[in-house]
This record gives sequence, structure tokens and C-alpha cells, in this order.
Amino acid sequence: MNHKAFLYTMNHFEEMALTSEEFLLLSVQELVEIIENDQLNVKHEKAVFGAILRWINCAIEERREYISLLLSNVRLAATSMECITENVSNNELVRASKECRPILNRALLELHRDISSDSILHTPAYCSGSPTNIIEAYNIRTDRWINVPNKDENAPRPYHGAVFLDGSVYCVGGFDSDEQFSSVHRFDLGTHTWQEVTQMHSSRCYVSTTVMDGCIYAMGGYDGHDPLRSAERYQPRINQWTVIAPMHERRSDASCTTINGKVYICGGYNRHGCLSTAECYDPETNQWTLIAPMSNMRSGLGVIVFTDCVFAVGGFNGTSYLDTAEAYYPQTNTWHAVPSMLNSRSNFGIAVIDDRLFVAGGFDGSTTTCEVECFDAETCEWSDVRSMEKSRSALSCCGMYGLPNLAEYSAPRRTLPLPDVEED
Repeated sequence: MNHKAFLYTMNHFEEMALTSEEFLLLSVQELVEIIENDQLNVKHEKAVFGAILRWINCAIEERREYISLLLSNVRLAATSMECITENVSNNELVRASKECRPILNRALLELHRDISSDSILHTPAYCSGSPTNIIEAYNIRTDRWINVPNKDENAPRPYHGAVFLDGSVYCVGGFDSDEQFSSVHRFDLGTHTWQEVTQMHSSRCYVSTTVMDGCIYAMGGYDGHDPLRSAERYQPRINQWTVIAPMHERRSDASCTTINGKVYICGGYNRHGCLSTAECYDPETNQWTLIAPMSNMRSGLGVIVFTDCVFAVGGFNGTSYLDTAEAYYPQTNTWHAVPSMLNSRSNFGIAVIDDRLFVAGGFDGSTTTCEVECFDAETCEWSDVRSMEKSRSALSCCGMYGLPNLAEYSAPRRTLPLPDVEED
């Protein structure tokens, strides 16, 4: 298999495994090389086991002997007890193989031990009440968080904005308890190094940031005196910030996203309190337009595009910390309720990876939290995923895609070794 075909199979594995005749023609060595790779793109490890069965059943007499070799490269410990006992151990090929039994036993043992080890990256935040420079990455396939090497000699900057663009994460604004920053730092995900780029025109903490058409937008925030209406746009190609039209509302601690060529910003607070209002920016006309307000006032919320809608999640309404969520439909200019999160939270990280919406950390009204949960578009339900190592608030999260070194941001595969089995 040539390199281009290998990369395509890695990125479209579930589709290839289900429908491609070429997949069935792979040699066992080629299949092992694919499924053992840390960058294999699948939602659930169960899909890898299903692909193995399809490949074996295509030529079962010649290929049944490879079941233990292939099974040892499935991350069974990243599934569930039910998946192993109901789907894997009951399979006829697995039951007939003596070599598979120790593999299943070791997987169940690791599952009981709960061993820790496209990804989501969260950037510096408040940790147990103190600012921190620690960065963690979460890999949805392994359900693991890892610490990212981070040569940052700058002061921690909670309440910043963070975006992923062209292989780097940009950390925008923030503050250090003494001053609000206009500075912007770029974290190169290939070299794990930071570089300062041109600073913004205004100092902004509690800033809202997003990416559209290769540019970074920074809106609102707090400059140490007032919540801001101003907004600006950064062009990495020329390393320059340009002031754009101001918003209708002053907004600090709002959140924003992009869809259909427009920037949407929702909630936040102004001099009078928390906001339910929302507005969108059209770069073609350099104008902001008010849209339908949310059903709840929300500051410290998370806003992100998901299933072609603008989701507004969690936050603080002036009296309570929220677990509720709602979705905005641009075509009809209407908001609709969606299922509530499992936990109330504000000032958390939010990201979308593979048809799932993730929220991480935040403040629940009494303490910072390390808990992470995700919303599945297919089931329309929230579920817990692995918590971060530390409780954090005032963090940012962003999804990372297409990195040549993505394996550096994943927990090692830790495949299960094939046991030595004595013949009866």
C-alpha cells in the first residue's frame, strides 16, 4: 500500500472497512500496520473489531489463524465491560482461539484498574485557584488525557481566548491578576514552542475568539475598566490586526463561533448584568446584526457550531450556574432547547470532534471541576468521559486536525502482547 492510500485508509477507516472491496484485499501485515497506529481515526474501538471480522470472514479458512494477532492490536481496555463480554468474547473465532483468552483477560484486568495514560487541546487556566501554564491533550479514541510539553516562560493567562489555525494554537489576551493583556502568543504544535505575534489594538481578558477564512477574530472582553464593544481581526499571513465594526452590545465573558460565512457571538455581561442577546457579523459588509435572543441570560457560556446549529451551553445567569443548553437555527432565526448537561458549569472549555460536542472543566458554583462530558448527535444524550488530571476553570479548548505529529498528543497504544500458549 502506498503512503497516500495508507493515509486515506487511516482517516476514513470506518467507511473503508464497511464498504471497500480494496480493504478486503489487504495483507495481514498491512492491516496490523493500520490498526496498531495511534493516528487511526475511529469513534469507537468496537469498529476496529468489526473491521477485523469482516476482513477474516472474506477468506475465513485462510485468515482465521490471524484472529489473536489482530485482536492484540485492538484497544479493548478503551471499550467497556459490556463490549468485551457481549461482543468480543462471545464471537466464535475468538472463543475457538486459545491465544485470545489471555488477551481478553488482560484487557478486563486493565479495564478494572482504570489505567490513565483528532485530539482536544486545552490551554492554560486556573488550577485549584491558581493560574497555571499546564496544557493537556485529550484523544477521543483512547479516552486519555496527557500533559503536553510546553516551553512557556510567560506568566499564566487565564480568561484568554484560544483557537487552532494552520498547525498552531493561538492564545489571545487574558490577564495575570494585575493587568489585562493585548499580547498574543502562538504555540507551534510541531515544535512545542511559543512565539509572540503582533499584539491586539486593545487589551482583552474574558475575550471571545474564533477563526473564519484563515483569520482570527477577537471580540469584546474586559480591558480593566469596561466591558468592550470593539472587535478586531488578525491575518497571520501579514501578522497584522485590523479593527472591524464594533458590536451592538458591550460583551465580556461571551462566547462565539462561525457558520455560513458569519461570526456569531452570544451572551456575556455588560455594565448592567448578564446578557441573553446575540448578534452576527458579516465580513462582506463589515456590519453586526442583532439576532433572536437566547431563552436564558448566559455569561461564561460556551458557544460552538454543532449539527449545523449554533449551540449555547451552560454559563451563569446572574443568580445560578447553568446546565441548560439551547441551539440557534440560522435559517429560521429561532432558538430551541436541547438536553441539559450532566453538570452545571461556567467558564469551561468547549470543542467538537467527530460528531460529538465536548465540554471540559469550569466552575460549578462552588469549586472548579475536572469533569468532562460529551453530547452525541446520534443519541441526543450527554455522557461522562475521562476527567482531566486537574480541576480547571477559565480554560479554553480547541480541536486539532491534520497534524503530522498527532501521535505526540495521544496516549501510547499499549497493545497487548501475544501470549506464549502451550499446546494441549
